Amino acid sequence: MPVVVVESPAKAKTINKYLGSDYTVLASYGHVRDLPAKDGSVDTEHEFDMTWEVSPDSRKHVAAIAEALKTDNALILATDPDREGEAISWHLKEALTKRRSIKATTDVKRVTFNAITKAAVTEAMKNPREIDAPLVEAYLARRALDYLVGFNLSPVLWRKLPGARSAGRVQSVCLRLVVEREMEIEAFRAREYWQVKAVFQTPRGQTFDARLVTLAGKKLDKFDLANATQAEMAVQAVGSRAMTVRSVEAKPSTRNPSAPFMTSTLQQEASRKFGMGAKQCMNAAQRLYEAGHITYMRTDGIDMAPEAVTACRAAIKDRYGAKYVPDSPRLYKNKAKNAQEAHECIRPTEMKADVESLRLTEADQRKLYDLIWKRTLACQMEAARLERTTVEIGSDDGQVGLRATGQVVTFDGFLKVYEEGRDEPLEDDDKRLPQIMQGEKAVFAPGSLNDAFDKAAEKTDDVVETAAKGIRRHAAALLSENGAVLGTQSFTQPPPRYTEATLVKKMEELGIGRPSTYASVLTTIQDRDYVRKEQGRLIPEDKGRIVTIFLLNFFKRYVEYDFTAELENELDEVSAGAMDYKALLGKFWRDFSAAIAETSELRIAEVLTVLDEALAPQLYPPREDGSDPRICPKCGQGRLHLKTSRTGGFVGCGNYPECTYTRPIAGEGAEGDERLLGHDNGDEIWLKDGRFGPYVQRGEPTPENKKPPRSSLPKGWDKDAMTLEKALTLLSLPRVVGMHPEGGEVTSNFGRFGPYIAHQLPDEAKPVYANLRDPADVFEIGMNRAVEMLAEKRANPGGRARGAAVKPLRELGEHPEGGGAVNVMEGRYGPYIKWEKVNATLPKDVKPEDVTMAMAVALISEKAGKGGKKKAAAKSSAKKTAAKKKA
Repeated sequence: MPVVVVESPAKAKTINKYLGSDYTVLASYGHVRDLPAKDGSVDTEHEFDMTWEVSPDSRKHVAAIAEALKTDNALILATDPDREGEAISWHLKEALTKRRSIKATTDVKRVTFNAITKAAVTEAMKNPREIDAPLVEAYLARRALDYLVGFNLSPVLWRKLPGARSAGRVQSVCLRLVVEREMEIEAFRAREYWQVKAVFQTPRGQTFDARLVTLAGKKLDKFDLANATQAEMAVQAVGSRAMTVRSVEAKPSTRNPSAPFMTSTLQQEASRKFGMGAKQCMNAAQRLYEAGHITYMRTDGIDMAPEAVTACRAAIKDRYGAKYVPDSPRLYKNKAKNAQEAHECIRPTEMKADVESLRLTEADQRKLYDLIWKRTLACQMEAARLERTTVEIGSDDGQVGLRATGQVVTFDGFLKVYEEGRDEPLEDDDKRLPQIMQGEKAVFAPGSLNDAFDKAAEKTDDVVETAAKGIRRHAAALLSENGAVLGTQSFTQPPPRYTEATLVKKMEELGIGRPSTYASVLTTIQDRDYVRKEQGRLIPEDKGRIVTIFLLNFFKRYVEYDFTAELENELDEVSAGAMDYKALLGKFWRDFSAAIAETSELRIAEVLTVLDEALAPQLYPPREDGSDPRICPKCGQGRLHLKTSRTGGFVGCGNYPECTYTRPIAGEGAEGDERLLGHDNGDEIWLKDGRFGPYVQRGEPTPENKKPPRSSLPKGWDKDAMTLEKALTLLSLPRVVGMHPEGGEVTSNFGRFGPYIAHQLPDEAKPVYANLRDPADVFEIGMNRAVEMLAEKRANPGGRARGAAVKPLRELGEHPEGGGAVNVMEGRYGPYIKWEKVNATLPKDVKPEDVTMAMAVALISEKAGKGGKKKAAAKSSAKKTAAKKKA
């Protein structure tokens, strides 16, 4: 029987179910060969010949396929229907031929299917083809380019920029987008402007609000009300005049549904609605595809197969009624030119199967399938019908004009199922307006804005930080005498940081990368510590900035958006058979190798000088007092310079080692990131940032004391909330927990791998360390638990000491108040009651077998009352136990 090879065991299991016992279905487990990570894997001297090797993990899978071919002389390569899938099939054929498992008589065919359904798989088996040579050549060109860029450019980074880890053809351009957006934000200067709105009441008692659009007979632009004085005059001008409704214009409009998903739009929407990263989204989509629930998830296409459109329209009619089905099917086409356009959109394989009917167990798969199903149905539904209303209100003297807008949904159409998310919130113009008649008086609603004014006024003295680091504003408000006209202060906002969704969208707009690369590129720049993600936003790390500025100054052409996009287009031409891939590689390598040779001669000092100058606006922003921003704020004599370390770039004083001032590159302004917390016994206590993160330090290095005491902030400690008291607590470590019964001190502290306790017996060559689960335990752990954990650690040196691993003398059951089991334990100082982190010693006259739950709760309450962590809960439990006894 023929041997069918797919990528994954999950996919193999599904396909085997459809093909039955007439076929042997095996998995290759992804790519089986790759370029060795060494010089010469792509031979630039001999027409870019490539040296491939089967990875150690893949040898057993290739061997299994070879073994199956011994009894069958037919091989069907059924890998994914894209460039990577074609490459995997080609690699398998090459590897099996090399080991002589494929002979001249072996029938080798390639089949593809866009969905793993019985009908799609059966039809594919009837229509085999040969491996697509141009698609393989496009893969070879991409793989060679990525190797040549990465293998030749990364060593330059290692030598010139300590701490830089790698560069890549698409990765570096993606990083540039994030860095340049951050620099835009830092260069942004907020501009003040005011807005005025009024609340009116109709003769029927309904209220609506309108914004000021005309003042003194002139149309207002955004910045015409530039300060509080001008806003105050506008508020009084509006509030002191009689108003009339000049016009009411209602216009019908329609809103069409969005196209069905392709890879990039699926990643964007999953990020907006669920906070899924690109990698997380694609992993969930992969599992849905392999289970046969959706079509192939790596595609640039948004068209849908005719039979799928028919099924979709039928599902809409059955579920929502005929009025939601348009007269004719909706057709979608995009402008992408690459080979993956051949695939249709991402859609469910069975249109009538909603998420509940599939009974998916994984949350990510449930959410993603529901999203795909709703978007697919919506794309073939009737348009939503709206009525947009604009009301113009003016003063009788024509000096003041206001406008109210709103809309009403008269037929929900596709909105009944799905509405696309937004990257950034828009102003709310969807409010519904009451009935308003042209020519009637627009009467102010007295006092209607008093609450809004009070809320805004509360913020007047509060400093509010915007999305841009370092930009601060004050909120303010002005109210008319009748309380119906409100002026509010606003400030222009910087461009938002990228999310994974908006970054993918930008890359797609620029033509950078392809569906199969978005997730891996975004993952790489985060794994390399070039970018970090906070609250869904991508923020460049210092080393990411340094790498980007280095590349822009010394390899500018190779991180230009147009160059990268054009290279992608040429690679698409290779996949279409319109360009020779070796000619493309030759043209690229000729210029790139020259740039590498030229830069390799540069000294690190020269590189830093160029980068220091290029980053000067961000590194040395103007100071409020007008002093030179490059003068060290600590010693007042040295000049600040850009420096590098293994962890990235930083700004340091040129007067080193006499002055040890340093600060990160980004965002802290001219005063730097060092902070003096206070003094203790004549020593300055500093909060600083170092290679392993923030730390506190006593004093500064001196010739006599080159390494002053310091302590890193434990995980979970916020450096912005650090106080002198907390710093002194850290600097007092290690803490002596007590004397061990067998001799020697037991101490607690923070180490490289987290919180721990340590002890060394007289006959031991080195201390024994036991890890603590909670950082607070460093300051709270008592001797009973410490001795117990150390004993367990000595008994099980390779394990992690956990007090709960010791077998209880008695198990009393769950605590009446919850929170875990109550047990009688054996300790070094005798039996004790254990509940969570409360350890209560048994009285000497009480035997473990005589302990009751009520007695244990009372002892726990007494122990917790002395300051234990469960104090409040234990007291409450003791009271309830006492009440039960009385009853």
